[in-house]
Amino acid sequence: MRKLALVTLLVLPAFAQIHVGRIKGPLLDAHNCYPYMGQHADRIERALSLGFPIAIEQDVAFWNGHAVVSHTAKTTGVEPTLKQHFFERVRPLMDKALKENKKFDWPLIVVHFDFKDVQPALLEDVWKMLGEYEGWITTAKKTKDAAKLSKFDVKPLLVLTEEADEQESVFFTKVPEGQKLRLFGSAHTKDLTAKATNYRRWVNYSWKAVEPEGQPKAGEWTEADANRLKILVDQAHGLGYWIRFYTLDGFTPDENQGWDANYNFGSKDAVTERWKAALKAGVDLIATDQYEALRTVVVP
Repeated sequence: MRKLALVTLLVLPAFAQIHVGRIKGPLLDAHNCYPYMGQHADRIERALSLGFPIAIEQDVAFWNGHAVVSHTAKTTGVEPTLKQHFFERVRPLMDKALKENKKFDWPLIVVHFDFKDVQPALLEDVWKMLGEYEGWITTAKKTKDAAKLSKFDVKPLLVLTEEADEQESVFFTKVPEGQKLRLFGSAHTKDLTAKATNYRRWVNYSWKAVEPEGQPKAGEWTEADANRLKILVDQAHGLGYWIRFYTLDGFTPDENQGWDANYNFGSKDAVTERWKAALKAGVDLIATDQYEALRTVVVP
């Protein structure tokens, strides 16, 4: 399969300052890549075994003063900490990357935080934790004018988070001018008209924005569907955002591995058609629970 450039100067201004043409994509986005409900303990190993670059989602909640990976804000203490589950797991990969110093291959991993709780104590804990690992992390200086996008200091890891204003307060507003931004938020999708800012550099859409009936009720993929997808991608890129869609699965009852039925198109053929449409439209991050299957379509 022909390799596609994830970041180009004309298509994606917000991320073009990362090495132009060097980040290959679109990216496989490993949805819900953490254990929950007694399942999925192998997900991060499966994702990391598929090669780089790759995106990995970590849902974040709070327990006993620390960030944990959790499918819900109602934590019980059995959840692994974000530090141990993700950061310490990728430490050997990050150390190796820094030693090899192949900067044009960076970032190797895009980690995406889906916060299930936005209380200040949790956000402050994550901000502090990112400071511990700042040597691995792609950063950008905070500008006086938020509309002015500063260049990235590219490292092996890029950290993204979502659109809540509470997150922007901790991760951007409270950061002194000239200091490093350690993670980057998504745009408000309800009325996407504002251009990318120094903090908000990507946009995160449910697939219902493309097929409003939702995955389980989606019929045949149509030209109208393809046009809606292309309009959303072009709009996001035109405003300077990276664009992600979630979550595109396709499985029969016998193939189900504890996945969410709300994201299921019902068959591998049906979801593969959508994956290929997303590639054609220029989607940057394609989220799925079927990591290995999507990797056969999205080749790094």
